[in-house]
Amino acid sequence: MRVLEFIREKREQFQKHNAEFIAKLEPQFKNLSSKVTQTLANTLNNPWVSFFKNDEDGDDEPRPLVLAPEAAKVYQQLQESLGEETFVGEWFLVDQDCINQFAAVTQDQQWIHTDVERATEESPFKTTIAHGFLTLSLIPMLTDTVNSEQNPYPEAKMVVNYGLNQVRFPYPVKSGSRVRARTRLIGLTPMKRSIEIVNEVSIEVENSKRLACVAETVLRLYF
Repeated sequence: MRVLEFIREKREQFQKHNAEFIAKLEPQFKNLSSKVTQTLANTLNNPWVSFFKNDEDGDDEPRPLVLAPEAAKVYQQLQESLGEETFVGEWFLVDQDCINQFAAVTQDQQWIHTDVERATEESPFKTTIAHGFLTLSLIPMLTDTVNSEQNPYPEAKMVVNYGLNQVRFPYPVKSGSRVRARTRLIGLTPMKRSIEIVNEVSIEVENSKRLACVAETVLRLYF
């Protein structure tokens, strides 16, 4: 009997201590949960975040999409070019000075990019080559999307680089080579306040059959 009483007594003590422990922690968890919820709410209510939120957020039931007149006009024009080549750029020289400046900014000073003498002796390309990310970073300029004098989307209030779907660098750009961009419209999505555009951008190297870069770029036009 003493053993049973001892077990019963210890079980009651454990339950009591467990209840007291939970009672102490519960207010702290509630307070933490409240802080997290408030922080999240403040972030989502930030005007900058809300401007770029997906247009579908906040609606449980789908509603007919109504584009602003300016957006509807641009969307209709772009639809006619879907799947077609829409742009061929001018040739641009990628010289050693251009490569060195990019290396200095990114701190990527690998010898295959910056050491002309060593590259001549040891590189299979017998010269320095541009960084792949340098070629990629030239896309806005090569595609004229940052040309203030020839804005390809003049109706839009703002053009935002929304990202990349995929990127490949099939062949390097040797120092002193000229490159240009070809653009093909492959995706078009209308949204409440914007139009999402997906372009396949191919970077050509002059006098070469191989491409330096192939990237799917995603732009959003806001009206």
